Amino acid sequence: MHSAKGIAEILMNRPHARNSLGKVFVNELFSALEQLRLDEKVRVVVFKSEVKGVFCAGADLKERAKMDDAEVGHFVKRLRNLMDEIAALPVPTIAAIDGYALGGGLELALACDLRIAASSAKMGLIETTRGLLPGAGGTQRLPRCVGIGLAKELIFTGRRIDGQEAASMGLVNHAVPQNSEGDAAYQRALTLAKEILPQAPFAVKMGKLAINRGIEVDIASGMAIEGMCYAQNIPTRDRQEGMAAFREKRPPRFIGK
Repeated sequence: MHSAKGIAEILMNRPHARNSLGKVFVNELFSALEQLRLDEKVRVVVFKSEVKGVFCAGADLKERAKMDDAEVGHFVKRLRNLMDEIAALPVPTIAAIDGYALGGGLELALACDLRIAASSAKMGLIETTRGLLPGAGGTQRLPRCVGIGLAKELIFTGRRIDGQEAASMGLVNHAVPQNSEGDAAYQRALTLAKEILPQAPFAVKMGKLAINRGIEVDIASGMAIEGMCYAQNIPTRDRQEGMAAFREKRPPRFIGK
């Protein structure tokens, strides 16, 4: 994990296994998330790969082949918990998809708030091609992202799509042409993170909370959730600073309180 000036980066670097999600790697991700939850200086988190051409190839099937049925069930539950932990981080999260994001790798990206992909990146919930189904949140997060019909089509067929197709269906926020360094999505994710960074941190956190909880309920309940989040934001020093800056025609100086 790397952190600088309010932007934390979770660097995935398991080159011999294409960043596949094995037991040790998953434990390391849990540890990184625990550190991030306790770091009040972090305002945005970027997930990126240090392995060229790959974001995350999904579950470690070589490791999985050595598990019995009970172990498989336990480990998939742990993967589901990992994705829930990513989704529950209070600050915005961005997945920088510069290469393959398959199966659990795409589920990891779906657990993030925002996704940026290189146009040439390949992604898909390919579990049905392995006799499986998405088990780490894919059946729930993909339909919320692209709609039920498209999600069913992608899951039933196990189809792989590129970054441009993903952008056209709303699976990723932006698709960018890949560069010679192979990190175009990461560079665009950094630009987006820096755009988020100067905004009032508590307001951003409350906005994320209102959206995440609101999409799980009917609109009337969602409006009530929004109202509760707004009420928590009213007495903050950042809100007062935002109003003062507007009156005084100057940029706001937010402190996260």
